[in-house]
This record gives sequence, C-alpha cells and structure tokens, in this order.
Amino acid sequence: MLTISLLNDLPGVRHAFFTRQGGVSEGLYSSLNCGLGSGDRREHVLENRARAMALLELGPDSLATPYQTHSAEAVTVTEPFEEDARPEADALVTDKPGIALGISTADCVPVLLADPGARVIGAAHAGWRGALDGILQATVAAMEALGARHEFIVAGIGPAICQRSYEVGPEFPAPFLAQAESNGELFCPARRAGHFFFDLKTYVARRLVKLGLAGVEALPCDTCSEESRFFSYRRACQRGEPDYGRLLSAVALEP
Repeated sequence: MLTISLLNDLPGVRHAFFTRQGGVSEGLYSSLNCGLGSGDRREHVLENRARAMALLELGPDSLATPYQTHSAEAVTVTEPFEEDARPEADALVTDKPGIALGISTADCVPVLLADPGARVIGAAHAGWRGALDGILQATVAAMEALGARHEFIVAGIGPAICQRSYEVGPEFPAPFLAQAESNGELFCPARRAGHFFFDLKTYVARRLVKLGLAGVEALPCDTCSEESRFFSYRRACQRGEPDYGRLLSAVALEP
C-alpha cells in the first residue's frame, strides 16, 4: 500500500492507497481487487477488502464504499452500511471514528481528505466528469457541514492515469476551456490529428488548491502504464479485455 506524507503526519488519521498486490483474486483481477462492481468472485473481493482493512488495523465491517456514478454527490456517513445499501455518490465524509471511507478507482483520481483538528475526513472519486461538475467542492462542503474548515483540510491525491497515458478526442477540451482558459495548459497534442493528452491529475490538484486547503499532495504513479502495481480501465479497453479490477483508497479516524 502507498501513503502520502501530508496525511501520515496527521494524529488520529489512518489512510492508504492500495495497489493491486496482496490479494486472493485471479486472472484479470489478480490480486487485490476490491471492486464490488467487478465480475470477480464475490468471496474474493470480500477477502481482499478485509485484508485491506487489516492493514489499517480495522475490522472488515468498518469499510464503507459508495455506488459510484461519476456524479458530484457527497454523502455523510454515520455508520457502516451493507453492500446492498450503498448510496449512489462519488464522495463520502464522516466524523465518526472507526469508519473507513473507501473509493474504488481504475484510472480516475482518488482523493483522501482530513481536518485533524475537527476530526472530519472525506474520500472522493474524481473522474473527469465528476471533477468538472464539482465533486471536490461538494466533498469539502460536506466536511465543513460537520465542523471542518477548508483552511485546515489537507488532501492526498492517489494513483491515477497520467497525462502521457490519457489520450482524448477533439471534443473533450471544450467544457474545460469554457470553465477556465488556463485549463488549456492541461492539454498537449497527441499523435493523432485533433487528439490531445489530458492531465487529469493536475486538473484535480488545481481544483483542490482553489478551494483554499491547507495542503495538497499527489503521488506520481500512473495506473495505466504501471501494470504490475495498478488496475487500469484504459489499459483493459486497449487490450479488449472484458473487465478489470478496482483499486481501493481509504481513510479513517482512529477508534
């Protein structure tokens, strides 16, 4: 598992960006696939999630993950919920100790947040659509509703697809340029005419910085090119594979 120094230094906060290594899944899902929405065997996914929680020194029932829809919806969690009761959302926040807020990704950007003084945490799934539509702003607003203050929140950006791996079509830049002309800096020409490489991770970082947080730190990992460490939706699509594993990122307040 990977961690970020900004979050490591916070008292009473545990976090991890888990790689694909250390689980029981096989084949396309080898080995730490934590995605309930994948086609993997359910017992394997549950064992993998339990192993991840054990590394955070928490029980298997402590993990809460949403049903992600690339929305800008953030939900407040007061207690762990069952698999069939997962809320449709792309961010979770809580002030309750012992609950691990988890996000599943396979190229999108996982963001873990914490205000250690207020003892409020958040986890967000920021794909391009959710990031553009305001999932990060919604997450911080939900944390502030629990008593956090944006100027005391720190954010860690986990493994995600990097610009050199993320080619987009000619229509893709328009909504980003409409939002801010400076977003043009996040696109560079690809080999195919009219196509671009997009820096999603930097876009997410910029959105977080604009929220006035205490600190933002990102891991440099590229999920698409680092096959031995990470699952990747884009890599699976490029190979014509029928499915892909999901990475787990989680944050919790110590019980």
